[in-house]
Amino acid sequence: MNSAITAVLGPTNTGKTHLAVERMCAHSSGIMGFPLRLLAREVYDRVVAQKGADRVALVTGEERIVPPDARWYLCTAESMPDHDAAFVALDEAQLGADPERGHVFTDRLLHRRGREETMILGSEALRPLIQSLVPTAEIVGRPRFSRLTYAGAKKISRLPKRSAIVAFSAEEVYAVAEMLRRLRGGAAVVMGALSPRTRNAQVAMFQAGEVDYLVATDAIGMGLNMDVSHVAFASLTKFDGRRSRRLTVAEMAQIAGRAGRHQRDGTFGGVSEEGPGAFTPEEVFAIEEHRFPPLQHLYWRDGKPDLSSLDALIASLEARPSEPGLVAAPEAIDLAVLKRLADESWVRERARGRGVARLWAACGIPDFQKLGLDPHARFVGRVYAYLTEGNGLIPHQWFADGIQRLETVAGDVETLAGRLAAIRTWAYIAQRADWLADPAHWAERTRAIEERLSDALHASLTQRFVDKRTSALIRQIGADSSALPVTIGEQGEVLVEEHVLGRLDGFRFTVSPDARASDKRLLLSAAEKRLGGERHKRGQALVEAEDVAITLDEVAVMWGGHPVAKLAAGQTLARARVVLARDLDCLARPQRDAIQARLDRWLAARLAKEVPALPALAALARDPTVTPALRVVAAALEAGGGMTQRLPLRSAIERLTGEERHRLRRIGVTIGALDLFDPRLLKPSAARWRHALLALAGAAAERSPAGATVLPRGAHGATLAAGFRPLAAQAVRVDLVERVARAAHEARAGKAAFVPDAALATSMGMTPATIERLMAELGFRRVGADGGWVWQGRRPARRPAPSAVQAGGAFAGLAALVGHG
Repeated sequence: MNSAITAVLGPTNTGKTHLAVERMCAHSSGIMGFPLRLLAREVYDRVVAQKGADRVALVTGEERIVPPDARWYLCTAESMPDHDAAFVALDEAQLGADPERGHVFTDRLLHRRGREETMILGSEALRPLIQSLVPTAEIVGRPRFSRLTYAGAKKISRLPKRSAIVAFSAEEVYAVAEMLRRLRGGAAVVMGALSPRTRNAQVAMFQAGEVDYLVATDAIGMGLNMDVSHVAFASLTKFDGRRSRRLTVAEMAQIAGRAGRHQRDGTFGGVSEEGPGAFTPEEVFAIEEHRFPPLQHLYWRDGKPDLSSLDALIASLEARPSEPGLVAAPEAIDLAVLKRLADESWVRERARGRGVARLWAACGIPDFQKLGLDPHARFVGRVYAYLTEGNGLIPHQWFADGIQRLETVAGDVETLAGRLAAIRTWAYIAQRADWLADPAHWAERTRAIEERLSDALHASLTQRFVDKRTSALIRQIGADSSALPVTIGEQGEVLVEEHVLGRLDGFRFTVSPDARASDKRLLLSAAEKRLGGERHKRGQALVEAEDVAITLDEVAVMWGGHPVAKLAAGQTLARARVVLARDLDCLARPQRDAIQARLDRWLAARLAKEVPALPALAALARDPTVTPALRVVAAALEAGGGMTQRLPLRSAIERLTGEERHRLRRIGVTIGALDLFDPRLLKPSAARWRHALLALAGAAAERSPAGATVLPRGAHGATLAAGFRPLAAQAVRVDLVERVARAAHEARAGKAAFVPDAALATSMGMTPATIERLMAELGFRRVGADGGWVWQGRRPARRPAPSAVQAGGAFAGLAALVGHG
């Protein structure tokens, strides 16, 4: 075939691929071979836009879109069809020097020709081998459109926006992406193992500016066009399938050349200033000047091996080239599998005639999952067994079972990536038209599974390596830190754009609970800087708040449902203080002082209303002008929060004068037969305050249920400290005990036996045993069959003064106690 052959050589960003696509579209038909399925798909989409989907074909190992009237074929190098076309092009032809796949590119370079025009695209380093192996080719050099300069080493945290960071293993890619998520809000991830759908979705995030960083393997160097300004190398060492080695200068340049597109200059560098991860001056010079040592050889293997017998096939695949510039390719995985299966007797039995071609085709199944030689050889052997028995087709059920295990989209990034690699194997098999009874059905089924897995992997990569809140913050802070658009929702949620950073509860900002620990500092800092106005407004509202809007919860002072201060112990129980919550430290000092003054006024008003006796008792306890007996009683009452037992104070009470007793009554104290108390403190609101004040002094007791008059003994609040006197199996509120005591002593004053109204007592909840114990405590004994009680001459304390005993018959006024607060 005497077609024109043109070798277009040059560095990256010289428009070689674009030129070839334009030339192909100018012909009536064409075939282009690419190094990556991703790149073939990218160019396929471009040509479809020009020629229409019904005229363009995509052929790769795992995907085959071939319309009946297809004229232009976009393929991976391995899948280039061997039919006549007006134009043929091979992209990245220098990959003929790749130990693993080089023999494929060399074969296409030597033998695939267009009827009218052939183009070979590659690096300038390929020039001498083109001159030797394809002497009729016209070599055209193309300069780079933009400059590529070395920008030095930068830590990942200091890389400029629109950077691509290149790593050489999945683990390293994930580690770098995780670091960028913490530091810069996230990164897109691109690896050769990703499906085109996942790769495109990830790149779309980067291209749209949702993230400013891209983390990729060296697949980025194979012509994938993205808006990258800087390429940073996470390392300069890769495992090539046999050993870990340093990248060649040509490989470095191929990857670095992704920076800058068309007329826009680009930069490259590393993340390490010294050691094996640092560029040498010689490497920098070669990359900037595009000067690379010429390739010395290309790898070769017979592209059309002898299929007459199994041994002839192996011999032809192991043959050595005769032309200078070509060397025998290292043993690839397909040949290694072939030789392993050739040792099986059953394989040799079947590998006769057409069976040899079928065996070699089966050995071509790629090891997408990187299982290794033995597991992969066993899988290929099973496929070959099915192809050479029965009807010569893979069983429907076996194939269905194999892909069914991969249909779930649950799991992490690694799990989904593993399933995606596995479905590629089944998709490859489905593309072999003579291996399945219904290949079109299974091709569509595997394609649908790959798409679902691709979408799930994209979502998982985004969830793991992109924090949209942090990314939004970084973009806004980078643009204008004073204009960060923080808004407050109705429920206190704090948002930047549509992303929830956390909540503002009162004056406290809490980072959203779904934020990772490493992100919380950034979110907290961003929000704190922008919430000053809202907090100032809330502070002013607190200064102007009505008393009813401020409440007490235990010892916490609440406003708007949020704690703004707490009570603290003062010099006396009645002189408690208000201490502002630390959440209010965010306010300016003058506003904090105004809030302190407002809450001080509120506390004074509440104490005067709820516990009015306590300040007077505190004053009496420290008044040197009153008698010691009054000071002792007042001190005991103050220490008990307005309540205390009578018995321990018996001698002091007996020494009180009538005027001193009257003085206590004016304060609000009842001197009962068994206890001294301020009955106002038994009301629910006052009881809550009394409990809080005692808690400050370290003497808090359990609070009784609001409105209770009788409790089971041992129940919460069934104690003297809470205002209930334990009697038998019950505890009776002290003011009720005092009413019973007064009624009993009133009856005694009339020289009559005291007979309680059993029905009334029962309706109040007091059991006969409780009444009996109470009467005994009061110094009465039972007489007669009617259950009357008479004074027995012994009493635990002095009877109340006549003025303190109200008139009335037996149990007079007891009914009024029911429900009394």
